[in-house]
Amino acid sequence: MINYTNVENKFAQIRSNKIFESFVVGIIIFSALVVGAKTYDIPPAIEQAVVVLDWLITFIFLIEITIRFLGEEKKSHFFKSGWNIFDATIVLVSIIPIDNSELAVVGRLVRIFRVLRMVSIIPELRTLLNSLLKALPQLGYVMLLMFIIFYIYAAIGSTFFAEINQELWGDIALSMLTLFRIMTFEDWTDVMYETMDVYGFSWVFYLSFIFFTAFAFLNMVIGIVVSALEKEQLEAAHVSPEEEMNELKEIKAELAEIKLLLKEKAGS
Repeated sequence: MINYTNVENKFAQIRSNKIFESFVVGIIIFSALVVGAKTYDIPPAIEQAVVVLDWLITFIFLIEITIRFLGEEKKSHFFKSGWNIFDATIVLVSIIPIDNSELAVVGRLVRIFRVLRMVSIIPELRTLLNSLLKALPQLGYVMLLMFIIFYIYAAIGSTFFAEINQELWGDIALSMLTLFRIMTFEDWTDVMYETMDVYGFSWVFYLSFIFFTAFAFLNMVIGIVVSALEKEQLEAAHVSPEEEMNELKEIKAELAEIKLLLKEKAGS
């Protein structure tokens, strides 16, 4: 008779083994290189070798997903993780032979997204991504406020500078693109000096806009992301409420035993 518990424990040990994790990370990196090699004009023989390597990588990923699934204590919990679903979907779609069909583009995209499996393998990357996702609601309000500032400055720029340069300030959409260029410091001084020839104090327009966007809002975004990252790290470090309750119960039980021992000694 096969002892399924022992088999499950062996797969769990393999899954948590650092060498196994490093091997999978190496395969993911190699997979990215194979995808990059396909973008070059390569001889047919090498192209055939790349195809064989691609199928070998897919086979290794299939084995890896199987090991992770068999190593899970409760199999139903495996698919409660979004990353496990993502990994399984990527691998299963990669197995389907669609390279020579109308869905060939989908097959190529799936192979490109295999690089994202690095996030599901490395816990630190998962922490970074989770913190970024949790910061999105707050970032949304910052982005909305930034859009309002962009819109106001674009309307002002289009009103005053359209006659100077139609390509940069012709309408509000072009003005917003120009402002994005200014925010990223892409030759923004050329734009400023052009308008300063007509409006000498237009430098106030540019400097105030840069202060609001490149300095104030950018620092707000960084602060929100860093704060979310700190919270995510604290949550990862703390034990769950159930574990805390169990620890408290154990401590209370030990204290009760100590009290009984002290009473017995006092009575004797």
